Amino acid sequence: MMKKIRISSVAFLIALLALLPALLAPSARAAGPENSTLTVTAVGKKDVIPPAVARDDVQFYLNKERTQIADWRRGEKLHLAVLIDDSLDATIGNQWNDLKEFFNAQPPTTYISVSYARNGSAVLAQDFTNDHALVDKALRLPIGVGAFSSPYFALQDLMKRWPSSGERRSILLISSGIDYFHGNFPTSPDLDTTIEHAQKQNINVWSIYFPDAGHRSRRFFLATRAQSDLSRLAEETGAESYYLGITAPVTFKPFLDEIAAHLSNQYLLTFQRQWRCQGPL
Repeated sequence: MMKKIRISSVAFLIALLALLPALLAPSARAAGPENSTLTVTAVGKKDVIPPAVARDDVQFYLNKERTQIADWRRGEKLHLAVLIDDSLDATIGNQWNDLKEFFNAQPPTTYISVSYARNGSAVLAQDFTNDHALVDKALRLPIGVGAFSSPYFALQDLMKRWPSSGERRSILLISSGIDYFHGNFPTSPDLDTTIEHAQKQNINVWSIYFPDAGHRSRRFFLATRAQSDLSRLAEETGAESYYLGITAPVTFKPFLDEIAAHLSNQYLLTFQRQWRCQGPL
């Protein structure tokens, strides 16, 4: 599980208490060491930019036992996949200028792709590139009512086609969070699987809520259940979820500014895990 750590200018000693259930599933039969890498986001108090975090400033605990850190480094390269729900209301187009500004503000080490969630799939509009002006051109208005599906299925489809790079990976999901295949009562049945895939692949999933074209997301209970799923998805993959009630935000800018700040303060923590024998060989 990716983690966010909060630090101040006074205390730099950080204890990471992640138990990493997905990464540490007992899938191996024989004992033996294996390295795992986590993305860690340093977060300053309030709006203060966090100072640099050195390896000696970090303590890592696994199952309450202090575990040696094999490597700690600043995450320089980032692959950021933007997944836009194709069922969103067309007024989402008013946010495109803020999104383009966010794209163009990213450093050349950030590679961005754009896909649209439709019929349970992630339909690629622009593959990963650090030509951010090219990414701008992939933005279009959503299809609307005819594209109702499951954003969680689309996330799984995107992740299974995403080969591991050893670098930081994030997804920015813009969606109502409503699962039109199976519903969100009390939660989407596809949520846990989506979280597990993201944890295993070390992918942060950030989300911004926006209503869908059919206005079902304006129903308070349905919208709040969907937002709860989006929040859990973000929290359990080391990211954040953003929304202002169940109405469309006037601007994405404060959300995108905060996401950009988080992405610029991420580290890769590598530790060695020891598999234990789970039965006779």
